[in-house]
Amino acid sequence: MRKLIFAINTTLDGCCDHTKLTGGDDIYDYFVQLMRDVDLLVYGRKTYQLMVPFWPDVAKNHSGQTKAMNDFAQAFNSIERIVVFSESLDRAEATNTRIVRTTPQDEVRKLKEEQGRNILVGGVSVPSQLIAAGLVDEYRVIVQPIVAGQGRRLLDDTHLQERLQLKLAESKSFNSGCVALRYVKQ
Repeated sequence: MRKLIFAINTTLDGCCDHTKLTGGDDIYDYFVQLMRDVDLLVYGRKTYQLMVPFWPDVAKNHSGQTKAMNDFAQAFNSIERIVVFSESLDRAEATNTRIVRTTPQDEVRKLKEEQGRNILVGGVSVPSQLIAAGLVDEYRVIVQPIVAGQGRRLLDDTHLQERLQLKLAESKSFNSGCVALRYVKQ
């Protein structure tokens, strides 16, 4: 069975709002490595529209501000399939994208049973639903040395049936002060 990996950037105070976070070459490099192990991305509409067409355009034009940004764009653009959960999105920007109108939990259960590499889920709303359903196998959290004080937080509107006990499988510190944490289900 394929693993469902949730990856997110967050501030020290748990803010996941992309406008509150900073990027860095070390973070892009980390996510390039992660993308090499997946062949399917799962997003909600908001995250999808933040990622597409921005990253495919960067990949096409090599217009990133750094080599690391261009490398990430290429890795993102090489993913075979993207599944977007949306009730309001009429059409997908990318040809490798499928819009799904069913519940994320039911669809992801099916996707995990398909042949292939790992599945990567990003964003806040859809991952929160998948976490609450117990479908996330691995958590990749980049903690940035920022206290935002406000902004959207993961699991803000989600009620877990039971506490999730995770095991730290790996940690890595970056020169930027960010820390990458990888947790797996116990």
